[in-house]
Order: sequence, then structure tokens, then C-alpha cells
Amino acid sequence: QVHLVESGGGSVQTGESLRLSCVASESVTTFRSMGWYRQGPGKQRELVATLTSGCIANIADSEKGRLTISTDSAKNTVDLQMNSLKPEDTDVYYCTATRWFGSVNWGQGSRVTVSS
Repeated sequence: QVHLVESGGGSVQTGESLRLSCVASESVTTFRSMGWYRQGPGKQRELVATLTSGCIANIADSEKGRLTISTDSAKNTVDLQMNSLKPEDTDVYYCTATRWFGSVNWGQGSRVTVSS
């Protein structure tokens, strides 16, 4: 089973930026897609952004223009650059990796807190 380890979360002020990074224990090329979801208390996990085949980005409509997702095959990472953060961006962010045959793996989560 692949291990996904997130880093880069933390507390920031409104308008600031954060870069989340997720390191996979296997080559990113073994996954059909990698990306990020978010989850708040009592809510379902929801899409933030995913990257399929390393080049096809799917970004939540509410996040477009503020996010950049990228993978680095040399480092086995998927990164999420988040700009112009708002208090409503506060959540736990989870890294995800989906294999070509469909199984989905999750990281342990990284908390992002944006204060006004």
C-alpha cells in the first residue's frame, strides 16, 4: 500500500499563500491521478484539485484562479499552491492517489487555518 505524507499546512492570514506538498512512497507514474481534497467538521470530503496523467487538471470551480496543482516525478510529489487564501479555505486537506485500476489512497491530512 502506498504511503502519502502531506506537509505545508499551517495558520496564515487572509490573502496569504500556502503550498501543500504530498510525498508518495511510490513513483507518481504508477497513479492515474493525484490530487487534493478537503474536509470540514461534519462535512463530506470534497474536491480541491486533481491532476490526471500528469497533465489534465480538474480544479473545483470555487478555487479556479487561486490554485495551481503540479506533480514532480523526480521527487514523487504532488503539490498544491494556494494563493489569496480566505477564512472559508480553512479545512483539513487530504492528499489522494488513484491507481490505474481504480484503488484510491489517502494521506493523513494537513490542517489549513486562515484567519481574518
